[in-house]
Amino acid sequence: MSYQEILFPFLGGLGIFLFGMKYMGDGLQKSAGDSLREILNTFTSTPLRSVLAGLVVTAIIQSSSGTTVLTVGLVSVGFMSLRQAIGVIMGANVGTTVTAFIIGFNLSSYSLPIIGVGSILLFFSKRERVNNVGQILFGFGCLFYGLKLMGEGMAPLSTLPQFADLMVDVSHHPILGVGIGTLLTMVLQSSSATIGILQQLYSQGSLAIGAVLPILFGDNIGTTITAVIAALGVSVAAKRTAASHVIFNLVGAIIFTTLLTPFTAVVVRISNLLDLKPAMQIAVAHGLFNISNLLIQFWFIGKIEWLVRKIIPGKDKSIDFKPSNLNESIIHNSATLALNQAKIELSQMGEYVLGAFEATKSYYEKQDNIDKENASQYETAINDTDNRLTEYLVQLSATELTISESHEQTMMLELTKDLERIGDHCRNIIQNLNEAIHLEKKQKAKEKKAGKASDRDTLILYDEDVVDLFEKVLKNIRDSLVVFENDDKEMAAHMISREEQIDHMVKMLRKKYISIMNSGKGRAADGVLFIDIASNLERMSDRTIHMAKYVLGERYGTEEIVIDQSVNPVITLQTQE
Repeated sequence: MSYQEILFPFLGGLGIFLFGMKYMGDGLQKSAGDSLREILNTFTSTPLRSVLAGLVVTAIIQSSSGTTVLTVGLVSVGFMSLRQAIGVIMGANVGTTVTAFIIGFNLSSYSLPIIGVGSILLFFSKRERVNNVGQILFGFGCLFYGLKLMGEGMAPLSTLPQFADLMVDVSHHPILGVGIGTLLTMVLQSSSATIGILQQLYSQGSLAIGAVLPILFGDNIGTTITAVIAALGVSVAAKRTAASHVIFNLVGAIIFTTLLTPFTAVVVRISNLLDLKPAMQIAVAHGLFNISNLLIQFWFIGKIEWLVRKIIPGKDKSIDFKPSNLNESIIHNSATLALNQAKIELSQMGEYVLGAFEATKSYYEKQDNIDKENASQYETAINDTDNRLTEYLVQLSATELTISESHEQTMMLELTKDLERIGDHCRNIIQNLNEAIHLEKKQKAKEKKAGKASDRDTLILYDEDVVDLFEKVLKNIRDSLVVFENDDKEMAAHMISREEQIDHMVKMLRKKYISIMNSGKGRAADGVLFIDIASNLERMSDRTIHMAKYVLGERYGTEEIVIDQSVNPVITLQTQE
């Protein structure tokens, strides 16, 4: 038999299997909606709940790597602590065993009809829910069809002397098996694929149980590569999360490789007792390994956290964000309470916006990457809160509201978008600064190559006028939060007065930099940078004024705002006839 007869069906089957896994997982994720991130974000208050959250999410999306990457992302932006993340990772390892049990049922004979039914649901229905079910079935069928092809391709391996000798070596040297499992999973980027291959080889009699188990242990080490890749270039907290994943799986592999003989005896005993088929025996071994590893290491979560902090030193830059105040169950019971919750959430969003602005201002002044990372974390929190709060307020609008409640709901919806846009402007400024820094580095490299010594030690971005503009806009953002929470009309009037000063400063800055560019004294790129920063700051201030106007007049409807433009503005309200 030629190598093509083995290799081609195996590679084709592997591709179809991996596609089926991914497609089925995507369908399950769509069916679950956006709740997966919410499960990890909300239901991780204790180590046990973290483990259960990781288990449930992994069982839904059929990928422990996907759950781990999602966890790394949540830790990176500060929505989850390192201790919570370790619990989630432990649960994910147990959740991934569901795939092995699915494969263990061996539905390969029905794979093509399942693909056919899935295709019909996908292409002959316009309903999203039906399409999602079709996607799940199509992926499910591909998974088993891919396994069938892999099995047919690998069947001749048992007759090859070289393969038989390798498996004998693995049986006598378990560490070799662990290495094979690790490398195979790293290459395939899927522990489920490795388990599927093991189940096929064991079912054909090509592998003995003594060779299967070490490879299975190595499979758990190999799956950590995805988390390591996801943590590259992100926060210290995210790197620690990836490290804890490696430690948990590595320690588990070491423990059970050391206890291979008794563990093998337990697996064989259970298999004989329940009269399990070969593929299901591997599923049971995989489940028993991961559950036992969880039960052993669960009590050492604090120690694992301590260890990864020692291994990866440095200041944790993550910002702790408060949990959501929104409770959808009260929307239909009490509009007043629901509006109050929305107001609390809006105030919290305002604090995130303030944090983003302060980090952006600091990045302008110092060009410190820590400030840039903090601004990015706040931006993520702002967008997350915006999505949840907008959905909450839209749901609230569908209930029976009084005129005043409806007005308040509408205004909060608008103010939510104002805050979200301020966050976007902070991001724009950071991007402008990044481009300027890149341009400056490029210019220095060019001068160095030409043999010219640059007299600029650092990037020339600092301008006292721009700093003053930052300060005034910062005051308006701070004051807008106080105005919103306390209905402070006097402070709102101060804001509007300050807004006129900000508009004047922006006009002067534009004239200043246009004049500098026209005179040829400075680089055009620097002038454009400062003008863009000033424009973004001006728009931010405009957004805060919506809040001031809301408090001063729009809420009351029949009142006209009159502001005495003095050093300390005061408000008089004149009732319209």
